[in-house]
Amino acid sequence: MMPACAGIKQTVSLPPIAYLAGGKIRLKLEGESPRTIESQYGNTIRERSVKAQQRHSWKTEGSSFLSGSVLWGKAASDPSAVRITTTSLCRGTAAGQFLYALETDHSCGLLAVDNLGSEEHRVWSNNTQRLRHISTHQGHVACSVEHKFGTASIGLILADGSGLSEVTEGDSLDTAPRWVPGEKRQIVFQSAGVGRDRDGNYGGLGPFAIQKLDLDSGEMNTLVEDAACDLLVPQMTADGTLYYIQRPYATGRELSFLHFVKDFFLFPFRLLFAIFQYLNFFSMIYTGKKLTRAGSAKAREMDMKQMMIWGNMVRATNQPHTEAPDLVPKSWKLMRKREREDPQELAGSVLSYDLCPDGSIVYTNGSAIFHLTGDGKTTRLLTDDLIEQVAVLETPLQRNT
Repeated sequence: MMPACAGIKQTVSLPPIAYLAGGKIRLKLEGESPRTIESQYGNTIRERSVKAQQRHSWKTEGSSFLSGSVLWGKAASDPSAVRITTTSLCRGTAAGQFLYALETDHSCGLLAVDNLGSEEHRVWSNNTQRLRHISTHQGHVACSVEHKFGTASIGLILADGSGLSEVTEGDSLDTAPRWVPGEKRQIVFQSAGVGRDRDGNYGGLGPFAIQKLDLDSGEMNTLVEDAACDLLVPQMTADGTLYYIQRPYATGRELSFLHFVKDFFLFPFRLLFAIFQYLNFFSMIYTGKKLTRAGSAKAREMDMKQMMIWGNMVRATNQPHTEAPDLVPKSWKLMRKREREDPQELAGSVLSYDLCPDGSIVYTNGSAIFHLTGDGKTTRLLTDDLIEQVAVLETPLQRNT
């Protein structure tokens, strides 16, 4: 007699995927279209800004030359357009939970979203520090903390809510920390030295290398480095396998004769454009109208085609017949390095990635999200605009098929 479950194949469904696209938090569940998750904390900040503007609206009212916004030295602004930026997200410690960092001109907050977007609570907030590249493990949160003069360090927010402490220091850019699975408190992160001249002025970055830090012992080791490449966003599994993105290293100071000639001939036009923008500014102050509407559609198009990723301006490639063009070149490779083995390339044109519980990988080229299985099969899951980061969420659910 055969067991009742014989002949039924058990498979694990694809976990929920949270990702940043066009500055918005999006959530993709298997079998459903992606949906936007609104930031309750961000909406609260915007509502406060509107109320504050209404309370002080008399300062910006009036139409005479020496009244309203001109008298008080500032132009009237739309409070609903206050800058609110989601800078990073990661999976949480519970099923269906993710964390994200949000930043305004005056504050920074770390929020936890539960039950796939239905609940939200604030984990941490500060008016001076700026967080990037968050990662959580056993209730602790690792992040990168930006400083002035081009440096950053690894920060740690403990589960007991004791506040933010910095665990690395020096004249370097330490970013993208990720917890190593296990009982020990260990993280891997990318680090690049800051170059300066004899007067201490910023001179650029060296190539990013991958470091591993034991938070309990304070021991730090270099895992992988390459003078010709940046090694970015590392993740390590429990068995010691290391994943990272490799891209060619560029100082940003490479000289190009063609660029020099182009800049020389465009200088008069750029100067005229700057003068026009100066006059346009005063037109907005006194009349509330721009001098011209030309170019607005083009400007919006350019905004949607470029973004800063790891210090590089990323632009959509000119591929008019491609539904999901690569926003980064093929030389941005997803690599895997097992212990005592050479690195292996898994995919090209990889801007961000995350590991699934079953060992498969979810990654993006900036325009689409793909699923890469252990046998090397790649499936496109969705397309979207300006995908900056992906995060695979925890889920206990399994289904029988």
